[in-house]
Amino acid sequence: MNQIRAMNAGDALQWVLSIAMIVFWLRMIIDAWARREWLWLVCMVVFSFISAVLYYFFVFRQGMPSSVSGFELPGSRQRQRIRELEAQIHHLDKAHLHLQLGDVYFQQGKLAKAEVSYRDASQRDPEDPDIQSHLGQCLLRMGRPLEALPLLQKVCQADPKHEYGHSQMSLAECLSAVGKHDEALEAWRRINLEHSYARARVQLAEILVQRGLKDEARPLLEEVVSEDKHAPVFQREREKVWVRRARALSLRVG
Repeated sequence: MNQIRAMNAGDALQWVLSIAMIVFWLRMIIDAWARREWLWLVCMVVFSFISAVLYYFFVFRQGMPSSVSGFELPGSRQRQRIRELEAQIHHLDKAHLHLQLGDVYFQQGKLAKAEVSYRDASQRDPEDPDIQSHLGQCLLRMGRPLEALPLLQKVCQADPKHEYGHSQMSLAECLSAVGKHDEALEAWRRINLEHSYARARVQLAEILVQRGLKDEARPLLEEVVSEDKHAPVFQREREKVWVRRARALSLRVG
C-alpha cells in the first residue's frame, strides 16, 4: 500500500512539473511573438523547452520593465562612469558633475540616489533648467508629482522646447498625476503637434479613449505600431514599452 501511495505521489509531482513546463514554454512563445523575435520563436517551436529557457535568460529577463522604462535621460549606466564622476566631484564639486551622476542613477532605476545628486546639483546652481527638469522627472517617477509639478512648470514656461520636448512630456504626465486632466490633454496635443514620440502619442491616445474619442485615438496608435516595424534596433529597444501599450490599446479600440 505504501509503495502504491509513493508511486501515486511521484506521478502527481511529475504531472504538475509537466504542466508548469508547458505553461512556461507557451508564455515564452507568446512573448517572442509579441516582440517579433522570429528566430527565437522558430527555435522554441522546434527545440521546445530548452530554447524557452535560453530565451528567458537572454531576451525576456533583459526586457522586463523597470520604474524608468520609456523615460530616457542623458547618462551612462556603467559603474566605471560612476567612479569617474565621484572622483571628479571630490576634487571639483561642480553642479554639472552632480547632475551627470544623478542621470546615471536615474537610468539605473536608483531614484533615491538620483534625487540626492540632483538636489546637490541644485544647491550649487539653483537656476539651471536641466537640473530642475531632471529633479522634477525623478520626483515624478518616485510618485511625488506635487513636488515635481512646480519644477517642471518653471522649466517649460521658460523654454517649451527644453530637451526636445522631454520636459514637456514629463509635465503632461505630472498634470495627469495630480488630477489636472484637461490641462494634461491640451499639453499632449501641443507636444504631438511638434514631435513624433511614441511616448506622447500613446499617452494622448489613452486619454482620448478614456473620454470615448476612439476615432481620434486610433490613428495615433496605428502610427506607433507601424513605425516600429521599420525603426532601427536602438529605437525599437528604447520605445518597446510604448509599442506594447499601443498594441494593447489597439485591441480595445478595434
